[in-house]
Amino acid sequence: MFDQRRSKPPSAAQPRSSARPGAVDRVLIAADNALKTLAGGLQPSRPMPAPLLARPQASPEAAVPPAERELSARLMRVNHVGEICAQALYQGQALAARDGRLRQHFLQASRDEGDHLAWCAQRLRELDSRPSWLNPLWYAGAFGLGLLAGRVAGDKVSLGFVVETENQVEQHLAAHLQRLPQADVASRAVVAQMQADEVAHARAADKLGATRLPAPVRWAMRGAARVMTTTAQWV
Repeated sequence: MFDQRRSKPPSAAQPRSSARPGAVDRVLIAADNALKTLAGGLQPSRPMPAPLLARPQASPEAAVPPAERELSARLMRVNHVGEICAQALYQGQALAARDGRLRQHFLQASRDEGDHLAWCAQRLRELDSRPSWLNPLWYAGAFGLGLLAGRVAGDKVSLGFVVETENQVEQHLAAHLQRLPQADVASRAVVAQMQADEVAHARAADKLGATRLPAPVRWAMRGAARVMTTTAQWV
């Protein structure tokens, strides 16, 4: 006899299309992001910040002498490396996050940093310069740190890494605004917007319950950042 129970359609309570990505999917997404980051394939979701010009018809490049363009290029290369590391850190943290909502927070922050990365890359091209040759190394180190923080220490400590990283980056960008040539209004506009975004990321992570990192960890992070920024200016 025909069993009518077998003819019932599958329950719509948990449609397959709405399922959260599994572990393998998340690894593949992280790998795809790494390739796009290192190959320059990330597209910005926001337009590049426009400089405020006294004369709208003036070119922002025309007023920058060659020596100052070289300084700007070195500083923007450092900022580009910083965004490579930010992508890697957030992707590693998202992969390790235990809480799905926190994972989405990391991924959204990664998208914001993707804007910064694209802006810095465009600015380097405009300055006839190049990214750091060591970008794969920077990415691997930052990704490993983000993954380790999330897997071993947990979500609260992982958020603590965000707060400390973004606070250090905000200070670093403030120093760059002091060093960038006044005539390089295009680079200054980009760095100013990046600085505002980093402050917002730190505050958001703090509100989510970030744990303050121990002083030795913060010092080690500052030391590693100093090595990276010094090296990236030239290599």
